[in-house]
Amino acid sequence: MRKLTRAFTGTAATGVAIIAAVGLAAAPAFATVSSAKVSGSTGTGGAFTATATSPTLTDSKTHVKLTCASATAAGTAPNGTYTAGAPTAIKVASLTSLAWSQCTISGIPFTVKANATPWSLNATGATSSGVTPGSITGVNASLSGACNATVTGTVTGTYSNTPHTLAINAGTLTVSGVSGLCLGLINNGDAVVYNANYVVTPATLAVNAT
Repeated sequence: MRKLTRAFTGTAATGVAIIAAVGLAAAPAFATVSSAKVSGSTGTGGAFTATATSPTLTDSKTHVKLTCASATAAGTAPNGTYTAGAPTAIKVASLTSLAWSQCTISGIPFTVKANATPWSLNATGATSSGVTPGSITGVNASLSGACNATVTGTVTGTYSNTPHTLAINAGTLTVSGVSGLCLGLINNGDAVVYNANYVVTPATLAVNAT
């Protein structure tokens, strides 16, 4: 237990990052959206995949950071023009499966699993220079290992038509169901931040909102 405590404490002392994973830049609080057009989908039903390298999840209070070697996602984004949910969030895609590989906290392995899919990918503001502010709602993921916890809420960021990247870097994620050897470094009610840049395939997939 002393070794585990030292490992977690070392992470807390050095960490200030937030889960790096699928990149979405935070939308301004005043942003509104009236219409969103999806184009360039080539898969059946608008199927797409996405991959991120070195995503992270960081506890904003204790600064403990979970780092994964990679993350993948798959879903559907059918071509079309959408207005439902305006002016706050227009759904443009569904994330049906998500996975994270080789996740650790200070070298200690953890498993991350997505729950309650699909999650919704939404446009939350007008596109500017090919970049659309957005959110992913319905986020629900479990962490298991020496410490167990559930993370739920919303992440925010941007989708860039070029280079077809979904960037996640903010949101309102909260920890619950904490158990195991968490040692007070991950606590019920803590806010956590996920950071990731997902490169999307097909590269032709574009979102344009007004």
